[in-house]
Amino acid sequence: MEVSTGDCLKLELDCANNGVSEESHPQFLEVESPDSGVRRSLALDQQFDFMNALEILRETVRILRYNSSVFMVIAAVLIFPVSAVFLSNVLIDQSVVKRLTIRLLLVAQSTGLPLKPYASQWCQRLSEMALEAAFCFPLYITFSLLSKAAIVYSVDCTYSRKRFDVSKFFSIIIKIWKRLMSTYTWACMVIVGCLALFLVLLVVVCNVFSIAGCPSDLIVYPAVMVGLVFSVVFANAIIICNLAIVISVLEDVWGPQALLRSSILIRGNTQVGLLIFLMSILGTTFVEGLFEHRVKTLSYGDGSSRIWEGPLLVFLHSFVVLIDSMMTAVFYFSCRASSLESSEGVEL
Repeated sequence: MEVSTGDCLKLELDCANNGVSEESHPQFLEVESPDSGVRRSLALDQQFDFMNALEILRETVRILRYNSSVFMVIAAVLIFPVSAVFLSNVLIDQSVVKRLTIRLLLVAQSTGLPLKPYASQWCQRLSEMALEAAFCFPLYITFSLLSKAAIVYSVDCTYSRKRFDVSKFFSIIIKIWKRLMSTYTWACMVIVGCLALFLVLLVVVCNVFSIAGCPSDLIVYPAVMVGLVFSVVFANAIIICNLAIVISVLEDVWGPQALLRSSILIRGNTQVGLLIFLMSILGTTFVEGLFEHRVKTLSYGDGSSRIWEGPLLVFLHSFVVLIDSMMTAVFYFSCRASSLESSEGVEL
């Protein structure tokens, strides 16, 4: 009888809750990484079957329920401050946003794109995203990166049936912080490179059609096609970068090697990664839209709604980010098991 991944984890968690010793279940052999000290189960690589996005989400919820207190503390202490700053835009000067939006509109006009309301909205949104990334980068490289490492360590502890040890976690972080920073820096460079390449291609394509004499209204269609192709490429880049962070925590690779390892590990599982990315984008976009509409735009006369709706939506955003990071960690274990099964099949 074939045992599913969820049943396997449930058996492990039940054994841990019932006090069953590791010796009574020798199939769950545990090893400790000599570099980072992170423990993981060897049986996990054999028990994981190919998991689709919904199975990964269900596995994530099960892990969250098993170790909810640790993950809630991570969300409240490490993710909540970043979400609060990100949603409120307290670090962004709106005058700078306006100047950058005007320059982007001038670039769009020079390519022949019509300056319609949607073009202005996209330029303004692009300006806000660029400034958010620039001003929030210190938070991303401290709180956000530390939260990702803590989530990966917590998921790994759950699979190894170990409790989250704060002192051990910080000793591990001290050892691997440089390689985490290196991986995160390279991931940011990849993302910025993708965005720069998209803007260059968009300008080139629009200029080509403009020189060919196409009306400005028709130039929008090739621009949309370039945007659609870029969205798929950008989503894959985000997935690879997120997985590289997990790899730099659990494996002895970092920087470009972690990104290369991530791109190899994700082969055959790209569709699952894209679905996970889509679920994350939908969740965060929904919460950001609610915050923009309920907190920044609307208020009940005296603004009292912001007192409770603001923190509630910030915590909801933190929870979505938490689930996304947990799903990425579970996705890593699934990809690793799938890769091991493929290699064993080739050897046979």
